[in-house]
Formats: sequence, C-alpha cells, structure tokens
Amino acid sequence: MTILEKVAYLRGLSEGLGIDETSKEGRVFKAIIDVLDDISLTVSDLEDDVAELSDGLDEIDEDLGALEEEFYGDEYDDDECGCGCGCEDECDDDDELYEVTCPACGDSIYVNEEMLDEGFIHCPNCHEKLEFDFECDDCDDCDCDDDHE
Repeated sequence: MTILEKVAYLRGLSEGLGIDETSKEGRVFKAIIDVLDDISLTVSDLEDDVAELSDGLDEIDEDLGALEEEFYGDEYDDDECGCGCGCEDECDDDDELYEVTCPACGDSIYVNEEMLDEGFIHCPNCHEKLEFDFECDDCDDCDCDDDHE
C-alpha cells in the first residue's frame, strides 16, 4: 500500500465514521488528513524524480563505460592488481608503493619510487604541494649522489 493509498484510506475512515467537520475536533482531523495528503503527493513526486535521476545516472554510467572502453581499449581488462601493467594475478612488479598522508586534507596517497625521486607531488584531492626530502642515516648503504659530510 502506497502512502497515497494510506491517506485515501484514512480519509475514507473519517468520512465513514461520520465525523462532523464543523466541530473543533472534526476540523482538526480534516486539516491533518489534508496535510497528510499534501505530504504524500510531495513524497510521491520525489520518488518519481529520484527514479528518473537514477535512470539518467545509469545511462551516464553506461556511456562512461563505453567511452572508457573506446579510449583505453583492452589495455586494462585483465589487470587484476590495478597497476596498469596488464597482469592477471597479483603484480610481480618491483615498483613498491608508499602511502603518504596529505597534511592539508588528510587524504591517503600512494606514491612510487619514481614519484619520490621527483621530490614533490600535488595532492590529487586538495592540490597542496607535497615535498619529499630524504636524508640518509647510513652513507655506506646509500645509493644517492649526495655528499653526506
């Protein structure tokens, strides 16, 4: 039973009970049922709008999927690990990822060695510049070109 049907049922009950709409109580019951009727019509309209928006969103999602397929092709179809290397199982790539937390927005960002070597990145969420500066504690095991004196 929909909300509209329930309000119609209440209206029928009040009419069937013979409530006098000229009395104080009768006017209150009539006003309550009228408000419930208005609310139920509004809710029904909102449900229709949400259904329409949902259908439109599904169409956009399908269109985006078609565009991604056209743009990327089969490049990422079998990519289970999400790295873009095309592997079907967990990636055996030696490219380690490091989790960095943006101090401005708190977003977690995953960076690889190459990104760290550049010295900075921009947070994809808030576009804050994140700089990376590493100093070696053990110069014997260091592969960098810095003079650690």
